[in-house]
Amino acid sequence: MKKIFTTLIFIAICNAAYAGMSDNNKAKTIECTGIYYANSMIPQGELKLEKIVHSFAAKKFLSSYLVKEGLKEDKLNKELLKVVDVRYGKPYEEETTKACDNFIYKLISGSESEIKKIAESGIY
Repeated sequence: MKKIFTTLIFIAICNAAYAGMSDNNKAKTIECTGIYYANSMIPQGELKLEKIVHSFAAKKFLSSYLVKEGLKEDKLNKELLKVVDVRYGKPYEEETTKACDNFIYKLISGSESEIKKIAESGIY
């Protein structure tokens, strides 16, 4: 009986450790990815190049991250297009983008430096 109890505790701990993102965090991350995607399409004359590059890099990083978390690429693309459809053609929203930055940096360890690396690499 003690072995069964110990095994069940071990399985529960392992499952909790690999549970991944909550549905709420996944939805917010997809929303932010879509915001970055829409921002990356704003013409350079309307938005500083550094903000466009940051948006490209963040979109690339988060898309890869979400796929690694188990989200199917088809579903991700459909969800991103929903966000882009709403935001395309609208002006850049500094506060919304900063809120996404803060959310992502807190949620995903090392994300700030990874996004910065992608932006600085010029490959996005």
